[in-house]
Amino acid sequence: MIFFNKDEQLENIGNGILDATWAAFPTLARNQIALTWVVYDPPVLVNTGGALTPNAFWDHPVRGFTYRGVERIYPASVVKLFYLVAVNEWLEKGMSQTSKELERALRDMIVDSSNDATSLVVDILSGTTSGPELPTGPFETWKYQRNIVNRYYQSLGWEEMETINVCQKTWGDGPYGRERAFAGELLENRNMLTTNAVARLLHSIVGGVAVSSARSQAMMALLKRPLNDLPTDTEENQVTGFLGGGIPKNAQIWSKAGWTSQVRHDAAYIELPEQRPYLLVVFTEGKVQAKSQAILPFVSGLVAEAIASL
Repeated sequence: MIFFNKDEQLENIGNGILDATWAAFPTLARNQIALTWVVYDPPVLVNTGGALTPNAFWDHPVRGFTYRGVERIYPASVVKLFYLVAVNEWLEKGMSQTSKELERALRDMIVDSSNDATSLVVDILSGTTSGPELPTGPFETWKYQRNIVNRYYQSLGWEEMETINVCQKTWGDGPYGRERAFAGELLENRNMLTTNAVARLLHSIVGGVAVSSARSQAMMALLKRPLNDLPTDTEENQVTGFLGGGIPKNAQIWSKAGWTSQVRHDAAYIELPEQRPYLLVVFTEGKVQAKSQAILPFVSGLVAEAIASL
């Protein structure tokens, strides 16, 4: 079962938003965008500081809309959200110990989207390191260890996680040595996510049930983005050109963006003053879309307007 209920009202609004987006951006093909949108109707049970038990949270119905939400797409840095939750699970279970360096890496991985920080996090999660190519036997062991995060998400039993792949580091220039071999000849083993999978994970964090309520709140603190006082480096602030770029300055947003020369994505939980909070995940693909700082804010702005009409 998908974690939200499909809803006719949201279906109509969502399809209208997509039509408006295609009209505004003629280069955006129908298969170059995927979207999942979840609305939190009152009584709102998210961002409450973990007031609910997991069972009560998951039993509470939410409604949503999705377009191509099950399509596997290269997630770029959005995958860092999955490593963030996994590290917190490992720490909670005593499978890893916290340290100043790990804390620094987690912060830089989420706040600044650092690939170097992510590299350390993946090493800690899997007990592996990058380096030259390995002989077959040791490489098989290494690969098995590197898939530990995949096994964790499979163990949750969530339908949305069945098709995902989260085992690769994120790179500036690309993988070398054993990492290149692990990615596969045609990069067939690279990370893959769906907007529904990302939405479910973010939903669990915002709901205070990802690992534990205290850890969910700590993750929320890292995901919080300022809208007023933005760093001038627009590529790096994860607001300009992303979902945060389309909402009013008095809104609040918790998000994780991802972008390469081929994709531009964002996953966000948004609170507008006096409105229902909502969760929005938008993935876009293609060189033109990846460069565009207009598409994600455009979609985000239309969703924000629509929320006012619900």
